[in-house]
Amino acid sequence: MKTDERHRVIAEVLRRQSEASVEDLMRHCGASGATIRRDLEVLASRGVLRRVHGGAKSLIGGGENPGYGQRELEDQGAKARIAAAVCRLIRDREQVWLDSGSTATEVARALAGRELTLMPMSLQALNAAGGGSNALGVRPALLLPGGSLVPGELCFRGPLAESNIRSLRFDTAVVTPCAVDGKDGLLAHDLDDAAVKRAGLESAARVILAASAAKWHAHARALVSGLNRVDVVVTDRTFSTEELAQLDRYSVEVVNV
Repeated sequence: MKTDERHRVIAEVLRRQSEASVEDLMRHCGASGATIRRDLEVLASRGVLRRVHGGAKSLIGGGENPGYGQRELEDQGAKARIAAAVCRLIRDREQVWLDSGSTATEVARALAGRELTLMPMSLQALNAAGGGSNALGVRPALLLPGGSLVPGELCFRGPLAESNIRSLRFDTAVVTPCAVDGKDGLLAHDLDDAAVKRAGLESAARVILAASAAKWHAHARALVSGLNRVDVVVTDRTFSTEELAQLDRYSVEVVNV
Protein backbone atom coordinates (compact mmCIF):
# COMPACT_ATOMS: atom_id res chain seq x y z
CA MET A 1 0.00 0.00 0.00
CA LYS A 2 1.39 3.41 -1.01
CA THR A 3 1.90 6.23 1.49
CA ASP A 4 -1.05 8.36 0.35
CA GLU A 5 -3.35 5.35 0.46
CA ARG A 6 -2.18 4.42 3.98
CA HIS A 7 -2.85 7.98 5.11
CA ARG A 8 -6.39 7.84 3.73
CA VAL A 9 -7.01 4.48 5.42
CA ILE A 10 -5.71 5.75 8.77
CA ALA A 11 -7.87 8.87 8.55
CA GLU A 12 -10.93 6.79 7.69
CA VAL A 13 -10.34 4.35 10.56
CA LEU A 14 -10.07 7.23 13.03
CA ARG A 15 -13.15 8.91 11.58
CA ARG A 16 -15.15 5.73 12.21
CA GLN A 17 -13.90 4.76 15.66
CA SER A 18 -12.23 7.91 17.11
CA GLU A 19 -9.16 6.04 18.40
CA ALA A 20 -6.91 3.26 17.09
CA SER A 21 -3.76 1.49 18.22
CA VAL A 22 -0.68 1.02 16.09
CA GLU A 23 -1.51 -2.71 15.95
CA ASP A 24 -5.03 -1.97 14.65
CA LEU A 25 -3.64 0.28 11.94
CA MET A 26 -0.98 -2.29 10.99
CA ARG A 27 -3.79 -4.75 10.26
CA HIS A 28 -5.82 -2.23 8.26
CA CYS A 29 -2.83 -1.06 6.20
CA GLY A 30 -0.74 -4.22 5.97
CA ALA A 31 2.30 -2.25 7.08
CA SER A 32 4.96 -2.59 9.77
CA GLY A 33 4.76 -0.86 13.13
CA ALA A 34 7.66 1.43 12.23
CA THR A 35 5.89 2.52 9.03
CA ILE A 36 2.62 3.21 10.85
CA ARG A 37 4.40 5.23 13.53
CA ARG A 38 6.05 7.38 10.84
CA ASP A 39 2.67 7.86 9.17
CA LEU A 40 1.11 8.94 12.45
CA GLU A 41 3.82 11.52 13.03
CA VAL A 42 3.28 12.98 9.55
CA LEU A 43 -0.52 13.07 9.96
CA ALA A 44 -0.22 14.61 13.43
CA SER A 45 1.93 17.41 11.97
CA ARG A 46 -0.82 18.08 9.41
CA GLY A 47 -3.51 18.33 12.07
CA VAL A 48 -5.24 15.11 11.01
CA LEU A 49 -4.90 13.31 14.37
CA ARG A 50 -3.36 13.44 17.84
CA ARG A 51 -0.66 10.98 18.83
CA VAL A 52 -1.28 9.08 22.06
CA HIS A 53 0.66 6.28 23.72
CA GLY A 54 0.42 3.22 21.48
CA GLY A 55 -1.65 4.83 18.73
CA ALA A 56 -3.67 7.91 17.76
CA LYS A 57 -6.95 9.72 18.40
CA SER A 58 -9.20 11.60 16.02
CA LEU A 59 -9.41 15.38 16.45
CA ILE A 60 -12.97 15.49 15.12
CA GLY A 61 -15.91 16.11 17.45
CA GLY A 62 -19.55 16.68 16.69
CA GLY A 63 -19.94 19.79 14.54
CA GLU A 64 -16.24 20.63 14.76
CA ASN A 65 -14.00 21.56 11.89
CA PRO A 66 -11.86 18.48 11.12
CA GLY A 67 -9.00 20.66 9.88
CA TYR A 68 -7.57 21.13 6.40
CA GLY A 69 -5.15 18.19 6.66
CA GLN A 70 -8.01 15.80 7.44
CA ARG A 71 -10.31 17.17 4.75
CA GLU A 72 -7.58 17.06 2.13
CA LEU A 73 -7.49 13.25 2.50
CA GLU A 74 -11.26 12.78 2.15
CA ASP A 75 -13.28 12.28 -1.05
CA GLN A 76 -10.33 13.11 -3.30
CA GLY A 77 -11.82 11.55 -6.43
CA ALA A 78 -15.16 13.30 -5.93
CA LYS A 79 -13.46 16.66 -5.32
CA ALA A 80 -11.43 16.34 -8.52
CA ARG A 81 -14.59 15.57 -10.54
CA ILE A 82 -16.45 18.45 -8.91
CA ALA A 83 -13.56 20.82 -9.66
CA ALA A 84 -13.48 19.79 -13.31
CA ALA A 85 -17.23 20.38 -13.63
CA VAL A 86 -16.97 23.80 -11.96
CA CYS A 87 -14.15 24.72 -14.33
CA ARG A 88 -16.38 23.91 -17.32
CA LEU A 89 -19.07 26.26 -15.98
CA ILE A 90 -16.71 29.24 -15.81
CA ARG A 91 -16.06 31.25 -18.98
CA ASP A 92 -12.80 32.89 -19.94
CA ARG A 93 -12.24 36.44 -18.68
CA GLU A 94 -14.70 36.05 -15.79
CA GLN A 95 -14.09 37.67 -12.41
CA VAL A 96 -14.26 34.77 -9.93
CA TRP A 97 -14.37 34.67 -6.13
CA LEU A 98 -13.18 31.32 -4.75
CA ASP A 99 -13.89 30.05 -1.24
CA SER A 100 -11.32 28.36 1.01
CA GLY A 101 -11.06 24.63 1.81
CA SER A 102 -9.84 21.46 0.13
CA THR A 103 -12.55 21.42 -2.56
CA ALA A 104 -11.76 25.04 -3.40
CA THR A 105 -8.08 24.14 -3.76
CA GLU A 106 -9.03 21.50 -6.33
CA VAL A 107 -11.10 24.09 -8.20
CA ALA A 108 -8.13 26.48 -8.18
CA ARG A 109 -5.92 23.73 -9.59
CA ALA A 110 -8.46 23.12 -12.38
CA LEU A 111 -8.53 26.84 -13.20
CA ALA A 112 -4.75 27.18 -13.53
CA GLY A 113 -3.99 28.14 -17.12
CA ARG A 114 -7.34 29.91 -17.62
CA GLU A 115 -7.66 33.54 -18.70
CA LEU A 116 -9.66 35.01 -15.83
CA THR A 117 -9.35 37.04 -12.63
CA LEU A 118 -9.47 35.00 -9.45
CA MET A 119 -9.67 35.96 -5.78
CA PRO A 120 -8.82 32.79 -3.77
CA MET A 121 -9.52 32.82 -0.04
CA SER A 122 -6.63 30.56 1.00
CA LEU A 123 -2.91 30.27 0.37
CA GLN A 124 -3.42 26.65 -0.78
CA ALA A 125 -5.82 27.81 -3.52
CA LEU A 126 -3.53 30.72 -4.38
CA ASN A 127 -0.57 28.38 -4.91
CA ALA A 128 -2.68 25.88 -6.88
CA ALA A 129 -4.04 28.54 -9.25
CA GLY A 130 -0.71 30.29 -9.73
CA GLY A 131 1.36 27.16 -10.09
CA GLY A 132 0.68 26.45 -13.74
CA SER A 133 -0.15 27.94 -17.12
CA ASN A 134 -1.42 26.70 -20.46
CA ALA A 135 0.68 26.14 -23.60
CA LEU A 136 0.48 29.87 -24.39
CA GLY A 137 1.67 30.87 -20.92
CA VAL A 138 -1.77 32.05 -19.83
CA ARG A 139 -2.59 31.91 -16.12
CA PRO A 140 -5.21 33.60 -13.93
CA ALA A 141 -4.71 37.13 -12.66
CA LEU A 142 -4.77 36.70 -8.87
CA LEU A 143 -6.26 39.11 -6.33
CA LEU A 144 -5.51 38.84 -2.59
CA PRO A 145 -8.36 39.63 -0.20
CA GLY A 146 -6.19 40.71 2.72
CA GLY A 147 -7.30 40.17 6.29
CA SER A 148 -5.99 37.78 8.93
CA LEU A 149 -4.47 34.42 8.04
CA VAL A 150 -5.85 31.52 10.09
CA PRO A 151 -3.07 29.18 11.31
CA GLY A 152 -3.31 25.65 9.95
CA GLU A 153 -6.12 26.51 7.55
CA LEU A 154 -4.07 29.27 5.85
CA CYS A 155 -7.28 31.03 4.83
CA PHE A 156 -8.14 34.75 4.97
CA ARG A 157 -10.63 36.00 7.56
CA GLY A 158 -11.74 39.13 9.35
CA PRO A 159 -13.29 42.56 8.67
CA LEU A 160 -10.56 43.63 6.23
CA ALA A 161 -11.12 40.55 4.05
CA GLU A 162 -14.90 41.07 4.15
CA SER A 163 -14.57 44.77 3.28
CA ASN A 164 -12.26 44.10 0.34
CA ILE A 165 -14.55 41.37 -1.02
CA ARG A 166 -17.61 43.62 -0.78
CA SER A 167 -15.80 46.46 -2.58
CA LEU A 168 -15.65 44.32 -5.75
CA ARG A 169 -18.17 42.70 -8.07
CA PHE A 170 -17.66 39.17 -9.37
CA ASP A 171 -19.26 37.29 -12.22
CA THR A 172 -19.17 34.02 -10.24
CA ALA A 173 -18.66 33.00 -6.64
CA VAL A 174 -17.63 29.38 -6.03
CA VAL A 175 -18.75 28.56 -2.47
CA THR A 176 -17.55 25.41 -0.69
CA PRO A 177 -19.49 25.25 2.60
CA CYS A 178 -18.58 23.09 5.59
CA ALA A 179 -22.07 21.58 5.50
CA VAL A 180 -25.29 21.84 3.50
CA ASP A 181 -28.75 21.31 4.97
CA GLY A 182 -31.93 21.12 2.91
CA LYS A 183 -33.76 23.35 5.42
CA ASP A 184 -31.09 25.78 6.61
CA GLY A 185 -28.91 25.92 3.49
CA LEU A 186 -25.16 26.61 3.49
CA LEU A 187 -23.35 26.32 6.83
CA ALA A 188 -19.85 26.99 8.20
CA HIS A 189 -18.06 25.85 11.33
CA ASP A 190 -17.41 29.34 12.70
CA LEU A 191 -18.85 32.84 12.43
CA ASP A 192 -15.79 34.41 10.79
CA ASP A 193 -15.81 31.81 8.02
CA ALA A 194 -19.57 32.27 7.53
CA ALA A 195 -19.14 36.05 7.24
CA VAL A 196 -16.45 35.75 4.54
CA LYS A 197 -18.49 33.20 2.57
CA ARG A 198 -21.54 35.45 2.81
CA ALA A 199 -19.56 38.43 1.53
CA GLY A 200 -18.35 36.38 -1.44
CA LEU A 201 -21.73 35.12 -2.58
CA GLU A 202 -23.44 38.48 -2.02
CA SER A 203 -20.84 40.18 -4.24
CA ALA A 204 -21.40 37.83 -7.20
CA ALA A 205 -23.92 37.72 -10.03
CA ARG A 206 -23.89 33.91 -10.01
CA VAL A 207 -23.25 31.44 -7.16
CA ILE A 208 -21.91 27.93 -7.73
CA LEU A 209 -22.16 25.62 -4.73
CA ALA A 210 -19.45 22.94 -4.89
CA ALA A 211 -19.91 20.22 -2.26
CA SER A 212 -19.22 16.49 -2.13
CA ALA A 213 -21.90 14.11 -0.85
CA ALA A 214 -20.36 14.04 2.64
CA LYS A 215 -21.19 17.74 3.12
CA TRP A 216 -24.95 17.24 2.69
CA HIS A 217 -26.76 16.90 6.04
CA ALA A 218 -23.45 17.27 7.88
CA HIS A 219 -23.27 19.46 11.00
CA ALA A 220 -21.98 23.02 11.33
CA ARG A 221 -23.11 25.86 13.57
CA ALA A 222 -23.00 29.08 11.52
CA LEU A 223 -25.51 29.99 8.81
CA VAL A 224 -24.12 31.37 5.54
CA SER A 225 -27.12 31.52 3.23
CA GLY A 226 -30.24 29.70 2.15
CA LEU A 227 -30.24 27.50 -0.92
CA ASN A 228 -32.41 30.10 -2.66
CA ARG A 229 -29.25 32.21 -3.16
CA VAL A 230 -27.54 29.40 -5.13
CA ASP A 231 -27.70 29.19 -8.93
CA VAL A 232 -25.84 25.92 -9.59
CA VAL A 233 -25.06 22.93 -7.38
CA VAL A 234 -22.11 20.72 -8.39
CA THR A 235 -21.94 17.50 -6.36
CA ASP A 236 -21.53 13.73 -6.46
CA ARG A 237 -24.62 13.28 -4.26
CA THR A 238 -27.66 11.45 -5.64
CA PHE A 239 -30.69 13.48 -4.58
CA SER A 240 -34.08 12.11 -3.65
CA THR A 241 -37.17 13.15 -5.60
CA GLU A 242 -38.15 15.46 -2.74
CA GLU A 243 -34.72 17.11 -2.66
CA LEU A 244 -34.75 17.67 -6.41
CA ALA A 245 -38.22 19.21 -6.17
CA GLN A 246 -36.98 21.59 -3.47
CA LEU A 247 -33.98 22.65 -5.55
CA ASP A 248 -36.26 23.10 -8.55
CA ARG A 249 -38.49 25.43 -6.50
CA TYR A 250 -35.42 27.60 -5.95
CA SER A 251 -34.54 27.35 -9.69
CA VAL A 252 -31.22 25.72 -8.80
CA GLU A 253 -29.45 23.85 -11.60
CA VAL A 254 -27.93 20.52 -10.51
CA VAL A 255 -24.72 19.19 -12.05
CA ASN A 256 -24.07 15.67 -10.80
CA VAL A 257 -20.61 14.18 -11.25
